[in-house]
Amino acid sequence: MGVSLLLVSALLFAALLHAGWNALIKSGGEKSLDTALIPSLGVFLAVPAVFYLGLPPPAAWPFIAASSLVRIAYYAALAGAYRHGDLGLTYPIMRGSAPLLVALASAALGAPLSRQAWLGVVLLSAGVLLVGLARTGLDTAGAGNHRKALGFALANACIIASYTVIDSLGVRAAGDAFSYAAALFLFDGLPFMALVLWRAGPRRAEALAYLRARAALALIGTAASIGSYSIALWAMLHAPVALVAALRETSVVFAALIGTWVLRERFGWGRAAGTVLVVAGVAALRLS
Repeated sequence: MGVSLLLVSALLFAALLHAGWNALIKSGGEKSLDTALIPSLGVFLAVPAVFYLGLPPPAAWPFIAASSLVRIAYYAALAGAYRHGDLGLTYPIMRGSAPLLVALASAALGAPLSRQAWLGVVLLSAGVLLVGLARTGLDTAGAGNHRKALGFALANACIIASYTVIDSLGVRAAGDAFSYAAALFLFDGLPFMALVLWRAGPRRAEALAYLRARAALALIGTAASIGSYSIALWAMLHAPVALVAALRETSVVFAALIGTWVLRERFGWGRAAGTVLVVAGVAALRLS
């Protein structure tokens, strides 16, 4: 029996939201500050959600704590990737490698996929990577930054796989995706924001002025981030986490289009071919 159309549609919408808030970070002038600002504003949306939904049970809190720690590394690597590379390069590599890692981890934890589901994960991941790697116009002068961007992106793929597996276990312990998400976003961005401001040193006043100027726009990104991950957590209660992780990474197609239309990044035939593979992977997962 395949994955339900409702679940696939919800995850495609979550993917669009995810690509949108990542594009917002990339469009800013200070990548570390923008990366810190979007999740840290989540507390203003999470507090009323917690009052309305209640806190998750005690069994879920170790997973929330572990996920929050891993996410500090995630935001640090995300800022580094966007500082050294464009959205169309780094975003697909971060997101395209993670589903394969999640699928391997799920199999090790006793939740193996069917052959057709594996085919879908591999096709989708290959398409995602092709969208990122089919990039033209790299010059020798930019090679150092290109290598740094790839390093940050590949490191973040491992980090993404780690917190995805942690949260898949946590949301099952909680039994309610939305109360788990609300509790998670209470703390999600604050540690990284504190680290960024501490590292700003004598430029702290300038950093705070930048944050104030970007706050209203960043709040839109915050809502998109929380909405995207809440949908993913809900999907993890209804489908194998590896399938959810793979479907969520269709966000790279949206990111490539946003990068092309808004940020003036190049698309090209390679990215078009990658998009076809992504669509084929989604179809295989839908029927798996």
